[in-house]
Amino acid sequence: MEKTDGEALGDSFSPRRLLSSEKVYDGRIWDVVQDTFEYAPEMAPLVRDYIEHPGAVAVLVLNDANEVLMINQYRHPVRMNLWEIPAGLMDIEDEAPHLAAARELAEEADLIASDWAVLVDLFLSPGSSSEAIRIYLARNPREIPVDQRHERTDEEADMAISWVPLDDAINAVLAGRIHNPSAVAGLLAASAARLGNYASLRPVDTPFDVHPRLRSTEQAT
Repeated sequence: MEKTDGEALGDSFSPRRLLSSEKVYDGRIWDVVQDTFEYAPEMAPLVRDYIEHPGAVAVLVLNDANEVLMINQYRHPVRMNLWEIPAGLMDIEDEAPHLAAARELAEEADLIASDWAVLVDLFLSPGSSSEAIRIYLARNPREIPVDQRHERTDEEADMAISWVPLDDAINAVLAGRIHNPSAVAGLLAASAARLGNYASLRPVDTPFDVHPRLRSTEQAT
């Protein structure tokens, strides 16, 4: 068994050749795609179905009291009300990820923030979906004037919004009381980043190159 040091630890793009790709389900928000690809030259091609997802952004907001903004929203597939952080789809063409995050924060929490950084990137279910999500840390928040606020509808219409001490939210994750993946990842990443006073975080406009739609031509081929 080989050992890998921390500097060498990192995911990498694969050179495996895509032979064909076909949309087999055209959904309202996301589609299902069937890809045929060459895994290794001596093997028969493999076929895999997966959800083709536009990607998403999420925002962990901290105020001056070291409290995190949490929202409570109904999620029908799991039939539960979940405590989450503001998040949404990257479904506006050519909108930069950090601008999508700022838009979602305004729409879901009536807030803007003046201090932003990239907190963590992840694939939510890489065995079955192409969804990539970037979670931002936003600080120094302030409220949007009432007459400029977004009108929330459907499951967002009755969302509860609460400021929670960061340590209490982290403890809720470790106690198994919070299950939303962006909230879990964002809170644990914030806990780790706080040890260095958030100095290790990446700039807000760092390219989101692992997102399948945002990869360069060299990485995608």
